[in-house]
Amino acid sequence: MSTTPTGARPPLLEVRDLRTYFYNRNTIARAVDGVSFTLERGRTLGIVGESGSGKSVTMMSLVRLVPKPAGRIVSGEILLEGTDLLKLSDSQMRAVRGSSISVVTQDPMTSLNPVYQIGNQLEEPLRLHQHITNRLDLRKKVIDALRQVGIPAPEMRVKSYPHQMSGGQRQRVVTAMALECHPSLLICDEPTTALDVTVQMQILRLLKDVQRDLNLGMILVTHDLAVVARVCDDVAVMYAGRIVEKAPIVSIFERPSHPYTQALMRSLSTETDAQGKLYSIDGQPPDVRSLGKGCPFAPRCPKVMDICKTEFPPSVRVTPEHTALCWDAAKTAGLPMEAAATGAAL
Repeated sequence: MSTTPTGARPPLLEVRDLRTYFYNRNTIARAVDGVSFTLERGRTLGIVGESGSGKSVTMMSLVRLVPKPAGRIVSGEILLEGTDLLKLSDSQMRAVRGSSISVVTQDPMTSLNPVYQIGNQLEEPLRLHQHITNRLDLRKKVIDALRQVGIPAPEMRVKSYPHQMSGGQRQRVVTAMALECHPSLLICDEPTTALDVTVQMQILRLLKDVQRDLNLGMILVTHDLAVVARVCDDVAVMYAGRIVEKAPIVSIFERPSHPYTQALMRSLSTETDAQGKLYSIDGQPPDVRSLGKGCPFAPRCPKVMDICKTEFPPSVRVTPEHTALCWDAAKTAGLPMEAAATGAAL
């Protein structure tokens, strides 16, 4: 149940203690294990982490597209403007996808049908969600959508097939498809991974411009902190299915408080060690099927303490808007370890 005060406008998106598990015989993979965050209109949240950290599964959970039967949203709340999406029927959720929430995927070639002209593909969401049936009205809206994302000569491009367009143009088409029904929330799952650096910058600039012009809430999923720095207002760093650090963009770059975030920051550097090697994080991401009681990052952490191996870390408030799930952050903040272990002082 929402706790928004009477009369107050709820946040655009509020995720509370979301847990999504995958079941396989006698094992449980806790891909998303207690994720919580809030997104306001007009702001962009970056979700960062290595492969396997739970970023994409979190996004699939938001739109209830977790692969079945193995995957299951076990518990939590996903409140979109105060409405819990987990309580909607399948038909109600289908109406939400593409209208209130849209997704831009990382590989447009898997999102576009190679045997249909892009104009026909862009018309489908308009028919489904806005119930437009007039052919001329459909084509006009499609052309307007392509023009909005910077496709040149959109009147001609509507007749093109996906293979006749460059990677950057295809990504713009997918973005146009996501925006044409005027969603309030845009989810971008690594939208620039398959593009070269120059085109990446163009797409990121496009997304930011559209987000600002339409006052959208936007979630950008990526493994690249440099991308986050250019686009996002807030950052959530994920590791082993949990958000281990969350803060406004300036705060997290000026004062990274979780050793994993600090390691990701170091990975941005082009400096090499005495052997001429670039910095990399030691070890491998943990197996979410067999996590121990302590901190999941402990086996790779340069600041590991004995308590990290036996007790799950507390959520430490570094600043009013900056939290870190870390024993070292608790120590730095001067919290007694015994009190922090029981959650008595955070």
